[in-house]
Amino acid sequence: MNEKIEHMRFAETVSSGERGHHTGRVARARAKPAPQAEAVVDLAAIAHNVRILRESARDAALMAVVKADGYNHGAVPVAKAALAAGASELGVTTVSEALALRRAGIDAPVLAWMHTVDADFAPAILAGVELGVSSPRHVAAVVAGAHRVGTTAIVTIKVDTGLNRNGVAPDELEQVLVDLARAQAEGSVRLRGIFSHLAHADDLHHATIDSQQERLVSAVGDAKRQGLIPEVVHLSNSAATLTRPDLRFDMVRPGIAIYGLSPVPGQYGLRPAMTLRSRVALVKKVSVGEGVSYGHQWVAPRDTTVALLPFGYADGLPRALSGRFEVQLGSSRRPGIGRVCMDQVVVDLGPDGGGVSEGDTAVFFGNGDLGEPTAQAWADELDTIHYEVVTGVRGRTVRSYVGGTPT
Repeated sequence: MNEKIEHMRFAETVSSGERGHHTGRVARARAKPAPQAEAVVDLAAIAHNVRILRESARDAALMAVVKADGYNHGAVPVAKAALAAGASELGVTTVSEALALRRAGIDAPVLAWMHTVDADFAPAILAGVELGVSSPRHVAAVVAGAHRVGTTAIVTIKVDTGLNRNGVAPDELEQVLVDLARAQAEGSVRLRGIFSHLAHADDLHHATIDSQQERLVSAVGDAKRQGLIPEVVHLSNSAATLTRPDLRFDMVRPGIAIYGLSPVPGQYGLRPAMTLRSRVALVKKVSVGEGVSYGHQWVAPRDTTVALLPFGYADGLPRALSGRFEVQLGSSRRPGIGRVCMDQVVVDLGPDGGGVSEGDTAVFFGNGDLGEPTAQAWADELDTIHYEVVTGVRGRTVRSYVGGTPT
């Protein structure tokens, strides 16, 4: 996704001295045209959501997860807004994501937790990035990186407590602990934390949640017996942060809820931060019986007016939504008609055109306050989750910001 700072409409002013020097030259105010397709991120909503999650966390610290470029909302602006609102740490998946935060001047603790064993850990170690380790091979690679740069690496153990994905497998945990204890004794590493990830957090009382909690506690006990005392233990994702106070430990680690999308039924006061919108490129008449878009899957049942929106599947509007979505244009919902194309889609305005003009703004999804669709509506139609919807916005869509300073 292309990114720009919140587009500003401004006028240049010229001093009287400049006017006298440049006789006959007129300074004109020029408005920067709005993008054809735009994902507007409300940083005030990010801050609002972090405050709600902080309240749920009570005395536990809060790590804001900003992986995948802040769930496609912009990792750096989101991270800064979250930290200002009370988050104390940041979480990402990769070393490159963590280093991007450091290059942006963010010095808060950052944890990166998924790596290949041949990753170059040296830059992360030098930048004070906390590295998640999930196997004895990871431990060896981090220790080698620490030796190479002569700096102690900060590490956190990710324990597989039942998700059977990333994390130290039960049969390798003892070796990881032995290796880390040796490395810590020699000064190569400092153990900062131990954490795990839930498999059934959206099913509030699933037995696996309690089992994972018990396994994490057991792993912490094993670590302590090796002389490894973690500073922080964490397990709660967004769902658990909002619904399971018994899983707080020392820190909670919400992701999707920071962006205002609830992982469980109910909004909990969260405000969706992304609004996806496009400008009307063309308004035209279509006669009864005429087909619209490829394959003429939609044929006008009456004389009507349609609007062309320059936004297609290359930009994040799934082709599978063809004929299955609406946009907000003015005060009305307008149905998408015909196939979603690579660069464009058509909506039906009705016989009188509904007062829609070229250049008007169509909202594909937003927070719902003005009656517009939401990301959850797309997810329901696609039989997926809203995570995929917001992270799927791409291509020529320009990201902009309101409600805060994105720099």
